[in-house]
Amino acid sequence: MEQLEQYDLSLTPAQEAERYLENARQILTKKAGKRDGLYADIKYVKMAAGTAYSASLLILDEYLRRKEGIHFTKPKSIEDYTSRLRKHNKKLLTLLTDVYDELHLAGYYHGTRSVNTIQTGLENVRQMLTYI
Repeated sequence: MEQLEQYDLSLTPAQEAERYLENARQILTKKAGKRDGLYADIKYVKMAAGTAYSASLLILDEYLRRKEGIHFTKPKSIEDYTSRLRKHNKKLLTLLTDVYDELHLAGYYHGTRSVNTIQTGLENVRQMLTYI
């Protein structure tokens, strides 16, 4: 039986998001299979895209927590995230919109095979990390 990785409870939100991103990259590298600019196995593309999109939400939660302080409550929808980001940071809002399209819709929901779409989404999440 495979040994489960020991989870470190002391990770900061940025480190946790980084861990999610790394997990997404590992899934793509080891399982999705790549040929001629397309992924071979949609199942693993969806899994990786969902994991990377979750990293973006961890980043946004931490960003909003810092901006809103004691008034912070976890957003309940993409519309909630976008309306709150609109008040604080337009560049981060643009990144969220791109990540939502690339990873959540194209990657996770539709299961794109496009390596370029998924890699652009991962890079945008990496840029989001700079905000926390």
